[in-house]
Amino acid sequence: MELDEPVNPEQANVMPGGPEDPRPSRWIRVRQLMDNMGIDALLLSHGADLPWLSGYEAMPLERLTMMVLPADGDATLVVPALEAPRVVSDAGLFDIRPWREDEDPVEIVAALLSSGRPMKLAISDRTWADALLALQRRIPSASWSLASRVTGPLRAVKDAQEIETLAAAAEAADRVAACLMGGEISLIGRSEAEVSAEIADRLLSEGHSRVNFAIVASGPNSASPHHEPGRRRIAPGDPVVCDFGGTFPSVSGVGPGYCSDITRTVVTGKPPGQFAEVYEVVRVAQERGVSAACVGTTCEGADRASREVIEEAGYGKAFFHRTGHGIGIEEHEAPYLVAGNQDPLAEGNAFSVEPGVYLDGAFGIRIEDIVVTEAQGPRRLNSADHRLAIVDH
Repeated sequence: MELDEPVNPEQANVMPGGPEDPRPSRWIRVRQLMDNMGIDALLLSHGADLPWLSGYEAMPLERLTMMVLPADGDATLVVPALEAPRVVSDAGLFDIRPWREDEDPVEIVAALLSSGRPMKLAISDRTWADALLALQRRIPSASWSLASRVTGPLRAVKDAQEIETLAAAAEAADRVAACLMGGEISLIGRSEAEVSAEIADRLLSEGHSRVNFAIVASGPNSASPHHEPGRRRIAPGDPVVCDFGGTFPSVSGVGPGYCSDITRTVVTGKPPGQFAEVYEVVRVAQERGVSAACVGTTCEGADRASREVIEEAGYGKAFFHRTGHGIGIEEHEAPYLVAGNQDPLAEGNAFSVEPGVYLDGAFGIRIEDIVVTEAQGPRRLNSADHRLAIVDH
């Protein structure tokens, strides 16, 4: 079956009153690509590939969970018996093989792969090392590669349902950002940790199923991009970088949700020193990066569009991270907007654009939106104000 061949409606498992189940068409595309690459079986364990294909998200336990997906045979999910009740195989895509505590799951996986000939196997990038090493000992004739060679290019291009969920997640995060920038979230006199907790609570109240992070970095701490919110109390005149996101339930009703990720920098009262000037540099850099993120532009080119603005202003050394990362089921996934990445952006790519300037000992500034590359141009999913917000309490 060709990659663009329509999926039979019966295969698509249309849910009554809801959208089409996206999984069957994903299996078709994955198997087609496996065939093209000469891969005999895909072995999916922890990470986003398994829920993207099956709808089941494995808990990050030491017990082995592994989907054995042959290129041309029935798929089987090998799962601990105590986790099996959590698995729903409603689309008929795979069988379930629970394993008891007195069984060896590696032997079960190896038995499902026995073919009498050397095999080319692709295994989840997030598989525990002990499981991989045990499988390599058990199947010494196999050659191994990363499953992301198959799943990465497919997952990087979001379908309409995925984009709809990402948009809903971004809108929910925007509402929290509006509360921050509008002064509904008090800052002065509170600790970074207290503000972080309130942002997390608001993300949940806006519909997120879980909070993945809520960075609050004030004063000189704002010059640390991944600062851990602590006891420091926010004072008048402090810059405050707030970078937060969570997971929002999928509109398909199947599998895990999709992530939000937004950063806004505010200041509590009169901006210090050169802050306003640098803020404008970062705002323009972010705008240029978004505008450059068109179909066919290389990831490096989009990074360069933001970086040039900051370099021309004399702050190039203070922008020391990539301009953006892909986003979906995971907070960070392909594509990555970074120097050296010559991959062209494709329609359906979703990623952050988040340039920043970090002046050690003084302050940091970052502005971040999630963007989707569409045929007619880049589309921002976040709409929270980009102007400098001064919060007076």
